[in-house]
Amino acid sequence: MESPTTYNRPPYGIIAILMIGAFISMLNETLLNVALPSIMKDLDVNASTVQWLATAYMLVNGVMIPATAFLIQKYTVRGLFLTAMSLFTAGTIIAGFAHVFPLLLVARMVQASGSAIMMPLLMNVMLTSFPPEKRGGAMGLFGLVFIFAPAVGPTLSGYLIEHHSWRILFHLVSPIAAIVLVIAMFLLKDKKGKVDIRLDLFSLVLSSIGFGGLLYGFSSAGDKGWDSPQVYVTIIVGAISLVTFILRQNKLEKPMLNFKVYRYPMFALSSVISIVIAMAMFSAMLLLPIYVQTIRGITPFKSGLLMLPGSLLMGIMSPITGKLFDKFGGRVLAIVGLTITTFTSFMFSKLTLDTTYTELILLYSARMFGMSMVMMPVMTNGLNQLPARYYPHGTAMNNTLQQVSGAIGSALLITIMSNRTKTHATDLATPMMKNNHGLLTAEMKQQIAMRAMLEGINDAFLVSVGIACIALVLAFFIKRAKQAEDPEETKAKKVVNKLAEN
Repeated sequence: MESPTTYNRPPYGIIAILMIGAFISMLNETLLNVALPSIMKDLDVNASTVQWLATAYMLVNGVMIPATAFLIQKYTVRGLFLTAMSLFTAGTIIAGFAHVFPLLLVARMVQASGSAIMMPLLMNVMLTSFPPEKRGGAMGLFGLVFIFAPAVGPTLSGYLIEHHSWRILFHLVSPIAAIVLVIAMFLLKDKKGKVDIRLDLFSLVLSSIGFGGLLYGFSSAGDKGWDSPQVYVTIIVGAISLVTFILRQNKLEKPMLNFKVYRYPMFALSSVISIVIAMAMFSAMLLLPIYVQTIRGITPFKSGLLMLPGSLLMGIMSPITGKLFDKFGGRVLAIVGLTITTFTSFMFSKLTLDTTYTELILLYSARMFGMSMVMMPVMTNGLNQLPARYYPHGTAMNNTLQQVSGAIGSALLITIMSNRTKTHATDLATPMMKNNHGLLTAEMKQQIAMRAMLEGINDAFLVSVGIACIALVLAFFIKRAKQAEDPEETKAKKVVNKLAEN
């Protein structure tokens, strides 16, 4: 761990502790979604208010993650992890005992401030601990945390909520988090020299407004509509702040987030593919529960259970995919995976009122199988091309863009579903009104609403097919990445050689 360019025996103890910490923090991100109706009832708040528990968590992540590149360079793994885990544990304990909504919201934000540091920190340790030819297998294990934890959250949450109070979600996690924190205090050690780097506060403000504005604006679009000032004003302010932030980073000698990572073509390509995949992935994660619960009347627990085999398959496949990546590279895996993803997305655009539960499980599992062959291999291939000192910036960039693209994908697909539902409702109602002399019974209106929503969901899935196709085309341009030379190291070597010659 002393030098990112010399690969000694990987620090498996450090990695194991980081993985457990990252797993429970990622699990907690989706654990609360199913519990929102229970919290509304218990704390006497409405739907738009309770939604802030998810929105605020995501916003804090969006604000914190860009700063992790600076934090990882400045502080030790031990110091950062203990700080992150302490914040997460404190937030979890407070949330479990919160008796009013504002306190619960603050607790969630404290949780998020710790959670945001976990994933970039773990990814950076993985990159610096393993040589490029062994990174696939290592990042496959990382994929277990990245994919499996948030996927299993809704199923576990659905089961617990049916039998206990929503507070059990926090009471279950807090002792595990406390144990991890205590173990880390005694076992987590790493050596790192003091780095003379200072945080540019103006960059932090610009980054927070930029990424925070975009995340909030796009997340609100599905609920409030694109014509709401709350949506388009925050997106415009976020975009202007982000452009200013990028321009400032390019002028700074030691930027907070270094955009020079995009000079490396495989990283740039992997970044674009990851953004597109994140947008496409949200189609099934968002639209399928709406179809299953609203149209088919299946319980939240069974809805979560439907997604569990796919999540388990994705988790099992992640280390296997990592080993295959080491052997064959990212291109073959990405093409095969995206072909499966595109086909299954198309099949989801053909949903009917009679599609069986078994068909839905098989389709979703096949889709997750395809996704498992794409996410980590593409990301790892891109990071492999970066010089070692760019790893913190590359990991922070990937994590931030996934948050933003996820929000954009959600807003886009929900908007398409809503607009197409209205169009289909009008198209279905017009002939029925003609046949019934302008009158529609309550039963007819319900049939129209259900049918229109079904078609709206199918249309949104069809758009996700187009998004997946873009990623599939881009996958053909992937090449096995080799670590590029660091221009500053090369310059320093030339100076040393010149002095030696003289």
